[in-house]
Amino acid sequence: MFLMEAFKEGGWGMYPILLICLITIYLTIDRASYLAKCKVDADRLISLIKSQIVSGNVRGAITTCQATPVPLTKIIAAGLAKSGGSEHDIQQAMDEEALRELPKVEKRTGYLAMLGNLATLAGLLGTITGLIKSFGAVAGVDPSMKATMLSKGISEAMNCTAFGLGTGIFGLAAFAVLNGKTQHILDGVNQGTVEALNLVIAGRSDTGAQH
Repeated sequence: MFLMEAFKEGGWGMYPILLICLITIYLTIDRASYLAKCKVDADRLISLIKSQIVSGNVRGAITTCQATPVPLTKIIAAGLAKSGGSEHDIQQAMDEEALRELPKVEKRTGYLAMLGNLATLAGLLGTITGLIKSFGAVAGVDPSMKATMLSKGISEAMNCTAFGLGTGIFGLAAFAVLNGKTQHILDGVNQGTVEALNLVIAGRSDTGAQH
């Protein structure tokens, strides 16, 4: 009830902030759920792949990757599919798959920081217009009404400020958390693909030496 009253008192300036707030919440949920699906135990995955590559079961290693379709496994599977080719072919296949998968990991997260700043600026705009409106309104009215009209205008201005700042803080905090998770996933992908490439090359060298 208090929030509804505060929203009404905030005037027109509350609506653009509300729109920014809803978009921020949607993006936060969307990105958080996607990044949660991208998580995989890289060390365990590499260990499984290593045991299969060492035994010469490249098909089994690809199947292991396909069982958990996340960016890291898709990139490694693309490289394993080219394990019969040169090192350049394997690396190129991984790079091509990375170009498809990694932008999905980083997608739209950066908008949260922009929306956080926009919400703060929208709150500031509502504050300024509320103050202009309140001071303009009291210029030619009865002195007994001035205090009431002035307080109403300042209330509108402060409600916009509070809503804008609250949305801005939420947006920037969500960006900081999700950007950290994104970077963690990207680091894991880089580490995992390098280890997988080295395993394929080493496994092929061992097979060649045995022959």
